[in-house]
Amino acid sequence: MKPAVLEIMRMNRVCRMVLVTSVGSFILVIFYFQSMLHPVMRRNPFGMDICCRKGSRSPLQELYNPTQLSNTAILHQIRRDQVTDTCRANSVSSRKRRVLTPNDLKHLVVDEDHEMIYCYVPKVACTNWKRVMMVLTGRGKYSDPMEIPANEAHVSSNLKTLNQYSIPEINHRLKNYMKFLFVREPFERLVSAYRNKFTQKYNTSFHKRYGTKIVRRQRKNATQEALRKGDDVKFEEFVAYLIDPHTQREEPFNEHWQTVYSLCHPCHIHYDLIGKYETLEEDSNYILQLAGVGNYLKFPTYAKSTRTTDEMTTEFFQNISSEHQTQLYEVYKLDFLMFNYSVPSYLKLE
Repeated sequence: MKPAVLEIMRMNRVCRMVLVTSVGSFILVIFYFQSMLHPVMRRNPFGMDICCRKGSRSPLQELYNPTQLSNTAILHQIRRDQVTDTCRANSVSSRKRRVLTPNDLKHLVVDEDHEMIYCYVPKVACTNWKRVMMVLTGRGKYSDPMEIPANEAHVSSNLKTLNQYSIPEINHRLKNYMKFLFVREPFERLVSAYRNKFTQKYNTSFHKRYGTKIVRRQRKNATQEALRKGDDVKFEEFVAYLIDPHTQREEPFNEHWQTVYSLCHPCHIHYDLIGKYETLEEDSNYILQLAGVGNYLKFPTYAKSTRTTDEMTTEFFQNISSEHQTQLYEVYKLDFLMFNYSVPSYLKLE
């Protein structure tokens, strides 16, 4: 049985699927601390009036007015409901700020030609999705995503982000473009970030900026070499750094281990599609189908042999105390709840 179908079966709200509507939250964008209240329209799952490009159906029309109701469409409505319900139930913690500044929108990549906005989350196939967005927005400059070097995909000037627009332009796109993001089991994503940034010798910039700081704060009797290089950070030290109140007061988390709700603001921005790393290929190609490019553009299927798995994540958490596990879970709790990830069986929460 496909993972998407299993996910539908795990949720208890399938039977009320066609009766509910997703209640849009408020989009507030400010420049110079001047807020503009912009309500997102209330969306009917399978029937809404959307202005589309002349002579074609927009991705939003394809999504909310499908020619044929499918399990995939139902699945994504369930995921939208999950986010909405979690934001309501955790309104104090999920909506600490009532406004979004332009800086909050720097992860939202805009595709004008296909009227889509993609919020990229590091360690959730964002390199390949940036490659795909470069193909979609390149107007023929690129044809094969995998021919684009990974480092070129991360050059900021190669993609346009929402914070580069004026307030009216931002609000227009938030209202009329199809918005999507991809998520991953939070602790698997965290271990993936740690492995990539702290165990690879070539990531000297991370070692210098974060590794030296972590060693200085978390390691007793650290050697001068470790304090200087910061290239041998242990996972236990990384976790201790993340849950340290001083860390959270000092500066925002780096994007590679920042929470998804802080990167993409799903309690302020209504996402039409929430893809999952666990069903990456299926969800990605569904989005490309909605964009009208599915016949000639497929999401890259290449998978790294070194990919972080659930089994690896379990091993990394074996040496983390139950107290630190509990504190770390609290940091990422909203991501677990919002995207329907259960508490990992290996955790020993207090």
